[in-house]
Amino acid sequence: MSSEALARLTEAVVDHRFRGLPPDADGLTVGELAAQRRNLFTGGFTTPVLALSAEHLEHNLRLMAEYTERHGLAFAPHGKTSMAPQLFARQIEHGAWGITLAVPHQVRVARAFGVERVFLANELVDAAALGWIAAELADPAFRFVCYVDSVRGVELMDAALTEAGTPRPVDVVVELAAGEGARTGVRTEAECARVADAVAAARSLRLAGVAGYEGEVPGATPERVRAWLDRLVALAVEFDKAGRFAGLDEIVVSAGGSAWFDTVAEAFAAIPELSAPVLKLLRSGAYVSHDDGHYRRLTPFTRVPEEGALEPAFRLWAQVVSRPTAEQAFANAGKRDAAYDLDLPVARVVRRDGVERPATGIEVTGLSDQHAWLRTSPEADLEVGDWLGLGLSHPCTSFDKWQLIPVAEADGTVVDYVRTFF
Repeated sequence: MSSEALARLTEAVVDHRFRGLPPDADGLTVGELAAQRRNLFTGGFTTPVLALSAEHLEHNLRLMAEYTERHGLAFAPHGKTSMAPQLFARQIEHGAWGITLAVPHQVRVARAFGVERVFLANELVDAAALGWIAAELADPAFRFVCYVDSVRGVELMDAALTEAGTPRPVDVVVELAAGEGARTGVRTEAECARVADAVAAARSLRLAGVAGYEGEVPGATPERVRAWLDRLVALAVEFDKAGRFAGLDEIVVSAGGSAWFDTVAEAFAAIPELSAPVLKLLRSGAYVSHDDGHYRRLTPFTRVPEEGALEPAFRLWAQVVSRPTAEQAFANAGKRDAAYDLDLPVARVVRRDGVERPATGIEVTGLSDQHAWLRTSPEADLEVGDWLGLGLSHPCTSFDKWQLIPVAEADGTVVDYVRTFF
């Protein structure tokens, strides 16, 4: 990645654009503010403010790097989770093959920061975006792979890339749908073959492998997910027997969200020897911050605890602004600040006068735009002015609400700021 582009992020001037930062830091650069190593709780930060745990972030990066290496997997973590080039860089430093993305704008962000390998886990038929991809392919170091799932899509891609004069073919993988009623992807193996035939006939595309997303398997269970993954592996084997991968240096077989990567590892370990080495590409993204809800329940590490455990890195700090009754209180963080599409935030800790304690008897029951509704039981010790630390669910809709996120050590010392691009 580009160290110069990353360094320029520290040159941004702190001002009203960035929520939660100390008002008296206005006019400083992000780098200057980071160098001050202010304390999140005593350094002038205002609530609500979202913070990342420096220790938990590093733990999660190391854990997944070790996991993928141990299981012989290449790793392209899904960048849509954070859209934070600083985190992309750390993921690549921890051995990631590249970054997975979902839409052209995200690829543009990644390329602006020098990401050399991008797996687009989506179909791409936008002529303007394909023209831009063609121009990027003039860089011989740039590796780009994306999904195809229809003959029509292949035809649109070929026309746009040919018109743009792409300097080399775009690598595509046939996406196998996770089942009837699932999201994108080809529904049958016979139709997969027809799409592959269309790719072979295209002037500006090259078939590089097969892929899909097991998280869309209807009624997902370990058995159903494994059955679909076995179909994906069998599709790669059949394509290889048919000579569809002739001339490739490697064959891409890719799957893997954040809920079933243990099953992906098992299925991919069973891929037989093919005509070229297989790039077994895992794409989990939510691991980088993990969470206190959806992925805390679904993480494969609960099924394979001997492999380790992810740690929730997000903490949204809000302040209690109203305590109208003994059973109710309100904090100053709501839908504009916290993810709520999968689960409501969870009250974790209360902080008062520098002392932190568990948020016993406090439950978030709802969110308004700028308020969290709190139900308090008799054992709850909560006063107006207390800081309330909230755990969040679903990283993908947590990162996108904050442009600049402090990274704090366990004692509250802020050591960095992560910039997001949504």
